[in-house]
Amino acid sequence: MQILNLSETVNFMRLRIPTMILSTCLIIGSLVSLGVNSLNWGLDFTGGTLIEVGYSQSADLTKIRHELTAANFEDAVVQNFGTSEDVLIRISPREGVKAATIGNQVLEALRADGSDVEMRRIEFVGPNVGDELTEQGGLAMLVALLCILVYVAMRFEWRFSLGSVAALVHDVILTLGLFSFLQIEFDLTVLAALLAVIGYSLNDTIVVCDRIRENFRKIRKAEPVEVINISLTQTLSRTVITSLTTILVLVALYYKGGALIHGFATALLFGVVVGTYSSIYIASSVALALGISKEDLIPPQVEKEGQDMDSLL
Repeated sequence: MQILNLSETVNFMRLRIPTMILSTCLIIGSLVSLGVNSLNWGLDFTGGTLIEVGYSQSADLTKIRHELTAANFEDAVVQNFGTSEDVLIRISPREGVKAATIGNQVLEALRADGSDVEMRRIEFVGPNVGDELTEQGGLAMLVALLCILVYVAMRFEWRFSLGSVAALVHDVILTLGLFSFLQIEFDLTVLAALLAVIGYSLNDTIVVCDRIRENFRKIRKAEPVEVINISLTQTLSRTVITSLTTILVLVALYYKGGALIHGFATALLFGVVVGTYSSIYIASSVALALGISKEDLIPPQVEKEGQDMDSLL
């Protein structure tokens, strides 16, 4: 493949220090938000009863909350679901009370003022199941990151491995921080989106790492910063096209897929953006800071048996 002239190369690494400062600030902000606000855990993790009701006209959420408080459901979480006529109500677990009974009590409280309310669906998740899902979900992400660390270290070089994992941790923390800051419900679909973000970001990072390794072997006299800039420039068109086509699909999914997958689409949309950013700046900058050089990526020449004797003769 033809190597770009230095005049045509985008100097990505010129911004590596500002972007590292920006990422550090965003990570700290995300961790603070997670510590203060935590996550708005969905029913899959907390357990409890989920009730979806439909009104014949726009629902007054404040009035619904007052009605549920009067019916001894003080901890009920009430929000619109898709349209202003659809309402989603979450009730925390109650020992000895069946989900059907809770649903009937909620429906009676909402119909007490004569409102036309229709029960759409009712679901129940036990608290033990929620705790198990929380533990297994966190374990799944840790195992995924560990496997990626080992794979990239064996496939490329340990500096690239640490850079790749740093980029993935960066993407996950920022996505969790977004959900914590906006208090978007975090359920199993969002967890699946997080794992998809890890895979997407890793794919971009692997492409960049492979091109950097290839150019280190081709361009022997260039400095590491120049090689990384050339490699990022060569993969830029592929990165932009992949990201844009993915974003177009996710935007359509967000607006046309229904409220059930809004969290999933939001996590992926944000994850694709930060994943593209981290593949360019975080992974490459970390590898560069760790001192990556052509000596680390050029395979050593193995002398054949008897080669020294042949040269003497």
